[in-house]
Amino acid sequence: MKGRSIILDHLAEREAAALLVDGQLEDLLIDADAPRPGTIYRAIADRPVKGQGGMFLKTPDGAAFLRQVKGLAPGQMILVQVSGYAEPGKALPVTQKLLFKSRYAIVTPGAPGLNISRSIKDEAERDRLLEIAHDALNGIATGLILRSSCAGADADDIAEDIANMADLAARVLEDTGQEMEMLAEGDGPHVLAWRDWVAPADVVTDPGGFETHGVLDALEELKDAQVALTGGASLFVEPTRALVAVDVNTGADASLAAGIKANMACAKALPRALRLRGLGGQIVLDLAPMAKKDRRTFETALRQSFRSDDIDTALVGWTPLGHYELQRKRARLPTSEVLV
Repeated sequence: MKGRSIILDHLAEREAAALLVDGQLEDLLIDADAPRPGTIYRAIADRPVKGQGGMFLKTPDGAAFLRQVKGLAPGQMILVQVSGYAEPGKALPVTQKLLFKSRYAIVTPGAPGLNISRSIKDEAERDRLLEIAHDALNGIATGLILRSSCAGADADDIAEDIANMADLAARVLEDTGQEMEMLAEGDGPHVLAWRDWVAPADVVTDPGGFETHGVLDALEELKDAQVALTGGASLFVEPTRALVAVDVNTGADASLAAGIKANMACAKALPRALRLRGLGGQIVLDLAPMAKKDRRTFETALRQSFRSDDIDTALVGWTPLGHYELQRKRARLPTSEVLV
């Protein structure tokens, strides 16, 4: 099956969305019981954490942790947004930098200025978007980012998106409540699919779409730690409590170039393997043997591969033992936990 398809369905009564590219599962979103990233709370400062510059907060959904606290006293009300998922037994990660994100626009109340995605390079198009933004905001003092999806999009659709996000931001910021409360819920998988998977695609909304389009078969394959690579090589993705271990094997190839070929294939396949499994945190790569002179080539390929991935991933570097480390945002819960 050629082309892109977006399948909107449910798994065990959980809302879910799948992105297929040429028949292969490329991305997967599954709703969870935990608060969704993007959820905004009116929270209450609870107790500071000495030595870490952070503070625990009280929210309607349990404890949250806010880093880089300054001038916040216990008992004070504060607006925060869920920035990711918590590890088991830990508090929700939250931030004071509120973002109101939609398909075309991101309203940033705490960061004034009007910015357009750098991927939009045509000056005439940038001028068109600036005019749309100024008209839609109509003097509202807020920050705004126009996303790459605005390129060539209908002016009325962009303006409506900006107005809706600016209105939501205004309503949240004007809140005067004195009790902890959820003020806005984060987007679910179906809305996220509309918001972030913006390239042209066939959209399937019929019940049972996951079964008829092979998504369920792909989910079964995700239970296997092994990911086949080109040339008979493979990588194994195995999460532990402390970190995610990735082991690269060359397979039957015994040539001198087997190691670099397997590692380059790993660089290409790794973002998808982590994304579909919902894995983040510390990631350690035990690569196939290769010469030190090939490390820069591998790093360049890895950086290029993660550039098109939506989840923030820091390429940390090499360890004394020759492993390669990454730090990835916990933007999703592990797929294995959600499907239990």
